[in-house]
Amino acid sequence: MAEVVLAAEVGRPLGSRAVRRLRREGKIPGVIYGHGTESVPIAVVARELRAVLNTEAGANQLLSLETGAGTYLTIAREMQRHPIAQTVTHVDFVIVRRDEVISADVPITLVGEALEVHHGDGLVEQQMFTLPIRALPGAIPTVIEADISELTIGGQVRVSDISLPEGVTTETDPETAIAIGQPPRVVTLEEEAAEVEGEEGAAAETAEPSGEAAEATGEEG
Repeated sequence: MAEVVLAAEVGRPLGSRAVRRLRREGKIPGVIYGHGTESVPIAVVARELRAVLNTEAGANQLLSLETGAGTYLTIAREMQRHPIAQTVTHVDFVIVRRDEVISADVPITLVGEALEVHHGDGLVEQQMFTLPIRALPGAIPTVIEADISELTIGGQVRVSDISLPEGVTTETDPETAIAIGQPPRVVTLEEEAAEVEGEEGAAAETAEPSGEAAEATGEEG
């Protein structure tokens, strides 16, 4: 994975008031740390950071932060978000080395078509959406594919069924289910009766004129 260069402004003022001013200027406060380096408060342009996080690699994208005084190879970690808007409000950038294995969570994508499940009116239910892995920073995959082509009703696709790229490992239990073939949902007589009753009630409400309409009709007569 090639790194993306991102300009980082050092020497940003600290304090809540200064942070609010930065955000109004379209910048996001952050800090660089790791490998014995003293924490460096920085600010990055919000638009540029969003563009980086929207790449296929997402939060696992290697970032080369250029501060003017030096360049740091990092990965964005511990991102704080606004509770409502969900926009990033602060980022910890952790320094990494190209020759050092690190941990990352990689999205799982289901590939293939579970024909036997679909022909049996079943449902493919995904149980895991990310897989914790360990790899060199440049070897972190953007996604992990899980093939569900052979999935059957009552069957599972497990972590052990995944083919990880070379140099990528996981400590997750191999028997952990990633996807399950669920049987068709059985509707009980009580549920069916309740559904019919609800439909009949809705039809009756639609058919009956409102009180105001009935009174208007009576007045006209």
